[in-house]
Amino acid sequence: MDLDVAQARAFVRTAEELHFGRAAGTLAISQQALSKRVARLESLLGTPLFHRDGNGVRLTEAGRRFLTPARQAVAAADTAVAAVLGPRRPLRVDVWGHLYAPMRTLARVAGRAGELTSGHGRDLPSVTTALLHGDIDAALGRVHPPLPAGLTHRLVRLEPVDAVLGADHPLAAEPALRPEQLGDSVLWAPGSLDRLDFLHRFADRFGIRNTATSVNLGLAHFLAEVVAGPRRFSLVPADVPLPEVPGLRSVPLVDPTPLYAWSLLWRSGPGHPGLNRLAAACAEEAGRSRWLEYAPTRDWLPEPPTSGPRPGSGPLPTGPPGR
Repeated sequence: MDLDVAQARAFVRTAEELHFGRAAGTLAISQQALSKRVARLESLLGTPLFHRDGNGVRLTEAGRRFLTPARQAVAAADTAVAAVLGPRRPLRVDVWGHLYAPMRTLARVAGRAGELTSGHGRDLPSVTTALLHGDIDAALGRVHPPLPAGLTHRLVRLEPVDAVLGADHPLAAEPALRPEQLGDSVLWAPGSLDRLDFLHRFADRFGIRNTATSVNLGLAHFLAEVVAGPRRFSLVPADVPLPEVPGLRSVPLVDPTPLYAWSLLWRSGPGHPGLNRLAAACAEEAGRSRWLEYAPTRDWLPEPPTSGPRPGSGPLPTGPPGR
């Protein structure tokens, strides 16, 4: 039988969402149209791919076996189309970690990477879903496990992190702080710590016992809340332009210096030709601006690189993604 790509795509989206309505929404078709495509595919294959009952939608054993090769078939079809249309289409790049202004990093390399268009990612899960669906080509932000199968990432920038606090904080006048000195302070977070992996790991590693959760309404509002509490502090990459908030202090962290890791993330396998240009531009800027210097004796990363320089100072290896 000849596999119909539209039917395979309908199956893959339904398998990822485990909900016919949501899957139909991602494909911009009606739920009825999606159900017909899946039913036709099941008829052609001669076996059900989903259990449909009062508990929702679940893959059958045949559906589980079919999912990986179906994804590969859909990706191959997308690659075939991109081989013809790709050079005429901008590279679709999304970002997450918006409070830390990821567009600063992307802006430094955008001019050398060809035509780019940006998406609207909110967090790592929403971006990985968009990548797996083929809605975007690449993304930039902090990657942490677990990642869904079928995605690849590469470190492009390590950025020192400063403590931000108000002028009334007992440590506000210090020229620099060790992370342990913040142990009696309140870590102010722009959301639940279980969704903010970097802040969660920082608090755990350096014994920050007191945390509080705010709502992310933008950097200026967030920092005004930090300043409002005499024992509050938070973390912001050193290169982020800070808004003019009265009483705000930014103090470098040392011994060790926490580093926020920015990575490129993309779907494994052949993709948009602009992805190589973007990765090469990131590598070029990393060498020029010393983006990837890391010394284990001086710096702290939640997930230290598995390959890189031996203890001491030096850049991590980099380069464009392989094909």
